[in-house]
Amino acid sequence: MDNKMIVQRLVDEVINGRQLDVLDELCTPALAPKLRLAFMQFLEAFGDWRQTVVELVAEADTVVARFRCEGTQTGDWLGLPATGRRMRIDEVYFFRIENGRIVRLWGLEDTWTRRRQLAGEDARLGELGSLS
Repeated sequence: MDNKMIVQRLVDEVINGRQLDVLDELCTPALAPKLRLAFMQFLEAFGDWRQTVVELVAEADTVVARFRCEGTQTGDWLGLPATGRRMRIDEVYFFRIENGRIVRLWGLEDTWTRRRQLAGEDARLGELGSLS
């Protein structure tokens, strides 16, 4: 399977499709339970969480993904009580894939904009980093 397709399946089937068991197929046995826990915790705070793939770039064993993350905060998140407000931010992740499985990932998320949006401030998507 193409490395970009592995990341696309992570978004389509696991995150948006809520099929967390697919993590066992897409990730190493060491990584799958860690992602499952992280995704479950995020879903507790943002029950309608959705990710959109904006861009995927692959070279050798690395896939770089730019995502759009959206959701309504219906539970506590990082010490912030539920606000009922929506957030919409960009994220960038680097995935290392070996033997058809994700072995590690590293990412940057626009937490500054997310926190401002959840606080009810006028923080637009891409305000800090995107010129589009």
